[in-house]
Amino acid sequence: MEPNGVVLYPKPAGVTSHDVVARVRRTLRERLGRKVKVGHAGTLDPFATGLLLVLVGAATRAQRFLMGLPKTYRAVARLGWVSDTGDRDGRLERTGRVPDELELPTGELMQRPPAYSAVKVGGERLYAKARRGEEAVAEPRPVTVHRFELLWRDGERVGLEVECSAGTYVRQLVADLGDAYCEELERTRIGPFRLEDADAERIVPLYDALSFLPARELDPAEARRVSNGVAVPGASDAGFVRLVREGALLAVAEPRAGQLKPVVVFPS
Repeated sequence: MEPNGVVLYPKPAGVTSHDVVARVRRTLRERLGRKVKVGHAGTLDPFATGLLLVLVGAATRAQRFLMGLPKTYRAVARLGWVSDTGDRDGRLERTGRVPDELELPTGELMQRPPAYSAVKVGGERLYAKARRGEEAVAEPRPVTVHRFELLWRDGERVGLEVECSAGTYVRQLVADLGDAYCEELERTRIGPFRLEDADAERIVPLYDALSFLPARELDPAEARRVSNGVAVPGASDAGFVRLVREGALLAVAEPRAGQLKPVVVFPS
């Protein structure tokens, strides 16, 4: 049977998210003797560690439902220093300016993505411009910081925990504290998924991986309709809905005028 689901992968430092995807793809190919489609639901910077959702098989079609989940991070910020990349891999300069008090913003913010980021401007990644020494500036975008907590402080280093919306750059939050950069960054949670549950060898079935979405049980006739992409009666105030039949995930639908219209149909 074709593997379909999500790997809760504990990414180490020093490798890219693309490296992790390639590693999972290679492992599955060696195990099964054939190629398997593999993707991810949100990257981590090479220096960062922690939870990465790797999508296997038909789960790659569910990327949109996982990408927007809120994230939780633990970070170590080094004060009195700046980095051109916002992290330890950049060009570091000691300024010695260490604030007595740290202002940790929460709520809805407008954040400008850092110059060394994968955001595209004019069809080109910002980091490509920055590496050439060109101006690399993106328009500010709305993000939400649900919680920004100071855990400890020891000299010029502080421990922070951040709960934020998808698309938030934690190293930019750190840089905005003043003269500071992100020395360590670990993603500990993505929506309902926790780093302590990560297992690079286990594929969480897609039915379970999307269990944060409400479910609508189908009768046999409705299941046949949904498998052909046809809407069924229903409504939801929660947005997307799983359409299921006897423990099998047939589709994810969105409410439209009293109907649940499949937007992604999965092989049964």
